[in-house]
Amino acid sequence: MLQFILKSISLTSLLLATSVYGSLQIVPGATWTATNTGKHVQAHGGSITKVNGLYYLIGENKENGSAFQAVSCYSSPDLVQWTFVNNLLSVQSSGDLGPNRVLERPKVIYNSGTSQWVMWMHIDSSNYGEAKVGVATSSSICGSYSYIRSFQPLGYQSRDMGLFKDTDGTAYLLTEDRQNGLRIDKLTSNYLDVASATYNFGMSADFEAPAMVKVNGVYFMFASHLTGWDTNDNVYTTATNLAGPWASWKTFAPSGTRTYDSQTTFVLQVGNSFMYMGDRWFSSNLMRSSYIWLPLTISGTTATMNNNYVNWVIDPNSGTWGPGPSENSYEGESATLSNGAKSVSCSGCSGSKAAGYVGGSSNGIVKFGSVSSNSSVKTTIRIKHENGDTTQRYADITVNGQTQRIAFLPTTDGNTPGSSTLHVNLNSGSSNTVQIVGVSGGRVSDIDRLMVPVS
Repeated sequence: MLQFILKSISLTSLLLATSVYGSLQIVPGATWTATNTGKHVQAHGGSITKVNGLYYLIGENKENGSAFQAVSCYSSPDLVQWTFVNNLLSVQSSGDLGPNRVLERPKVIYNSGTSQWVMWMHIDSSNYGEAKVGVATSSSICGSYSYIRSFQPLGYQSRDMGLFKDTDGTAYLLTEDRQNGLRIDKLTSNYLDVASATYNFGMSADFEAPAMVKVNGVYFMFASHLTGWDTNDNVYTTATNLAGPWASWKTFAPSGTRTYDSQTTFVLQVGNSFMYMGDRWFSSNLMRSSYIWLPLTISGTTATMNNNYVNWVIDPNSGTWGPGPSENSYEGESATLSNGAKSVSCSGCSGSKAAGYVGGSSNGIVKFGSVSSNSSVKTTIRIKHENGDTTQRYADITVNGQTQRIAFLPTTDGNTPGSSTLHVNLNSGSSNTVQIVGVSGGRVSDIDRLMVPVS
């Protein structure tokens, strides 16, 4: 029986993961800056596939709102540091991929018979009146895809959708049919069309955003209730045959948490462990939508997600995971502030203050000195910040002489800090320095504090 329970992690494996991958952290809900764009990662409603030791994240670019902009692909060796690779599909002058169209929830699987990567996606008009799937192919996972066509599978509506490839190579479309219920449809052998219906959950099940994983012969279907952009308590069901019978639906996160304010998009197997991937949508400003990735425990026919970690670490090979490291806190208002940067009030910030007027016309500078850590490998610093704009703000941050650009998503209000992640090499000891400056005269978020791993 495949199990993964935190208490069963051996100290040896956890220490090994730490020594190799440091304390690089997944920080759910934070700004994740791509390593080569200086902007928040844009791959929503997506999925992850591992190829030749690299993880590829493919999803929707929502940088400019709800209309289709691109299907973007990022790569990472560790599930933490993401590098933009390519836009797999981009806006065309007309047709399904034209301006003001809808393309959502792209999913990609590999067909070994045709040596093609096949992408399925939700295709629609701006008023969601068409309810179709689209299909595209490529010879490489992050290459340019050739769009083939859109259609209603077996003549039924299809909106939120997912893909599942079984252990025997058979692939299935998981699709939300608003008129008939959540469906499982078998694909043709080349994965380019639907061959037949496999199961329909019926109208008694108001579900969308499906995702599936198979564990020791048991199929787990995860889904969200139909509440639009608003989050809800997502649920799952199990079966030993895709044609059913399926068990009663149950929640996997604590009831009332609304799945930690997220909606299911994918479940990723990492070694012998599983990671829930969800989106935290902000419908009024989709660009600031973030990612809620958390450890998912699967045992027998039960799935649970009881740990709403602020930050956590995972070995990208074995799947060994644990809570984030102990941290030292450094207050923004207590740092060295120069060139117009100064302490400002922030009722939700630590100490009710933050470092403000950073960047801007006066090029305000925040410099943290004597930053202490026992880490001598790459690690993650969490930057607590406040951004009252509706757009991203940016900073050039120099740690021990090495500079990188970091983005800051808008935060909830003027007094509730958000988080942005900074992945850096620290020196063991208290000689580390962190300097934050603006970019091209732009204002940086107010800096509440730095959360620096002790080790």
